[in-house]
Amino acid sequence: LPRTAHWIPEFVVQPAHHDAAPTDGRSRRDEPAPPHALPAYKSTAQLPVLHHTALRNLSCCATPHLPRGTYVHRTSERAPAGEMAMSFVLSTGARMPAVGLGTWQSDPGVVGNAVYAAVKRSSGESEIVFVQAGYRHIDCARDYGNEKEVGLALKKLFDEGVVKREDLFITSKLWCDHHAAEDVPDALKQSLDDLQLEYLDLYLIHWPFKLKKGTSLFNPENYLPLDIPGTWAAMEKLYDAGKARAIGVSNFSTQKLGDLLAVACVPPAVNQVECHPGWQQTDLHIFCQATGVHLTAYSPLGSPATAWVNRNILQEPIVISIAEKLGKTPAQVALRWNIQMGHSVLPKSVSEERIKQNLEVYDWSIPDDLLEKFSEIEQARLLRGQFFVNPQSIYKTLEELWDGEI
Repeated sequence: LPRTAHWIPEFVVQPAHHDAAPTDGRSRRDEPAPPHALPAYKSTAQLPVLHHTALRNLSCCATPHLPRGTYVHRTSERAPAGEMAMSFVLSTGARMPAVGLGTWQSDPGVVGNAVYAAVKRSSGESEIVFVQAGYRHIDCARDYGNEKEVGLALKKLFDEGVVKREDLFITSKLWCDHHAAEDVPDALKQSLDDLQLEYLDLYLIHWPFKLKKGTSLFNPENYLPLDIPGTWAAMEKLYDAGKARAIGVSNFSTQKLGDLLAVACVPPAVNQVECHPGWQQTDLHIFCQATGVHLTAYSPLGSPATAWVNRNILQEPIVISIAEKLGKTPAQVALRWNIQMGHSVLPKSVSEERIKQNLEVYDWSIPDDLLEKFSEIEQARLLRGQFFVNPQSIYKTLEELWDGEI
C-alpha cells in the first residue's frame, strides 16, 4: 500500500515504492512524486478505509479538526499489548530507535557526559532488551549550541570501541537563518564538522520560519518571506548526496506538512513535534499515519524543567494513577503512551538514573482499558512558539503559526 502507514509484526511504517534509490543512474529527485492527501472523513469510524486506499485515488488536501480529547481507536497503528516496538522504519527504509536522547536545554559541560553515559550504558547491559536499541539515537540541533560537545562525546565512544558510527542514529536540524537554498549545505557542513561526522541519519528543518543569514530571531528587521519549497529542494540535494540519509521537518502543522508533501520530490520522512499525553496531536497523528510520515515526539514528558512552561504532565492524576497500577514511573507511562501510538520519543535528561529509567519502556505495555483513560486528559500545547509571532512576522497570531492546531 504506497505510503500508507500501518503496523506489521515488527511495528514499522512500510517504505514506499518510490523511495527506493533508482537503479538507472537517475537522482532520487527524478522520481515522480505521488499526490499526498487524505480523503475527507467525519468520524474516526471511517479511518480504517485509509489502510485500503491507494494515495493516487485520494483528492482532498486537508483534514478537518477533531474535537480536543478525541481518542483514535486504531489498534492497527499501535503496538499490541505485550509486544516491543524497539524501533520504527522510516519511508526511506532507515530504522529509527523508538527512544532517543534529546539534547535541548542541556547545559554546556553536562551534555557530553550525558551522551557518553547514555550510549555506553545501553551497550554494556546485554542482558537487558535495550541493548539492541536504547540510546542509539541522539537528537541534536545547530540552535542548541552544544553540537561541538556532543561531537567530542561521539568521538570518544568511537575511539573506545563502545559503538561504531553505523550503530548510531544522529539527527540535527537546520536553523531559520540558513533557509536560503545556497545556505543549506553550509549549515549541514557546520553541524557535521562540530559533530565530527561524515553524514547525518536525519536532517530536519527546525521551524517553518526564515531569517537573514547570521541574524537574531528577536529583531523583526531580520525576518524574510518563507520559502519552504526552495529550502526543501536544497535539503533534497543533501539527501541525494548521502550527506543526510533521511530528511524531514519539525514543528510543522498538518496543513504545512500537507503543503510540503504536495510539492516534494523526496517526501519528508519525519515530522518532529511536541507530543505527550497533555498534547496528543490527534489531527497530525492521523495525517502522518496516512501519508507515511513518522511522528517523533520531542518534550514527551511535557518539558517539566522548562521554567516558562506552567504545567507538569508528570503530575497529571490520570498519568500518576496508571503508573501506580502498572508499577511504573509517570515518566515511563508517558513515554510508553507515545510508543504505543507509533511515535518515537526524545526524552531529555542528564541524570544517569533517569536515563536508565527512560529506556525501561520496551517489555511492557499499557492495556487498552487504561490507554483509553488518556482521552480524559485536558489538551494544551505547552511550547507555543510565541517568539515567532508579532505584527512584523508572517505569523500575526499563534493560530496562524499552527494553522489552528493550538
